[in-house]
Amino acid sequence: MIDFASFYQFLATDRLSRWLTVLPAQLHAWQHDQQHGDLPRWQRVLAKLESYQARHMDLKHSVTLGHPDEITVGERSKLENLLQHLHPWRKGPYDLFGVQIDTEWRSDWKWDRVLPHLSPLKGRYVLDVGCGSGYHMWRMLGEEARLVVGIDPSPLFLCQFSAIKQLAGRPGNIHFLPLGIEQLPKLERFDTVFSMGVLYHRRSPIDHLYQLRDQLRDGGELVLETLVIDGGPDDVLVPGERYAQMRNVWFIPSAQALAGWLEKCGFENVRIVDQSVTTTDEQRKTAWMRNDSLAEFLDPSDSTLTIEGHPAPKRAVLIASRCAEG
Repeated sequence: MIDFASFYQFLATDRLSRWLTVLPAQLHAWQHDQQHGDLPRWQRVLAKLESYQARHMDLKHSVTLGHPDEITVGERSKLENLLQHLHPWRKGPYDLFGVQIDTEWRSDWKWDRVLPHLSPLKGRYVLDVGCGSGYHMWRMLGEEARLVVGIDPSPLFLCQFSAIKQLAGRPGNIHFLPLGIEQLPKLERFDTVFSMGVLYHRRSPIDHLYQLRDQLRDGGELVLETLVIDGGPDDVLVPGERYAQMRNVWFIPSAQALAGWLEKCGFENVRIVDQSVTTTDEQRKTAWMRNDSLAEFLDPSDSTLTIEGHPAPKRAVLIASRCAEG
């Protein structure tokens, strides 16, 4: 079973210590109630990775752990086979001792769009909401964040993150918790909070924005990335049963509408820093994600539309600051 004890020890003497009033019970309940049928198999994979530990890391320009010559050809083949047992890999890419995990998403492209607009992460406490396998968390650590915490309820993503952390030598300032943001108390302690690719999955996007605000200190920075549509400050798409074959898409606002929502929820200095159409070069099938991907979700006769006839995926990045109380 994945052990969270080191994070508890960190919290005991940290500015996030109030989290200890609820977190151990929540994680104990998660471990007790976890019923995913593949979890024991994934945990056996993690146990077999114990013998691998990188001597070299690059988190500034990529997520690269270990040189190829740090292990034998046979060990590399075994490592690749073990990591394939954690399929599907959606967020990345990763370079692990020369094993190239070519994930469904080129998450490094998103990072390159976001990074120039951030306040420097050096020395900051960072929360990544809906962190997936944790790719962006490692890039945050590469920017010298003091602490990076990711939350995501998926047990597969937890195991993928744990595999990378094991290979990285289990650094003590990066942690993944299998929780949703609705389970977090009002901490108000993080310097930067990221929510990327989450908002459109929330039944109440306004509640989500308040939940993000509740994790930030006064003046702290929110980085929000989500699906948007073209339009003005009053335009919002409410898809039917599916959007690009996803069932759980509730609201897709225009970037201007989203900026207005942020201001109503207690944010200031709201900026729309990027808008870009998602391409089939950025999201696609690979040997590490063999399920259907974006190409199968678009209208085959008109790539500007989803298969349901909605506008094809376009994403925006907005950055804002939490208003000071008072």
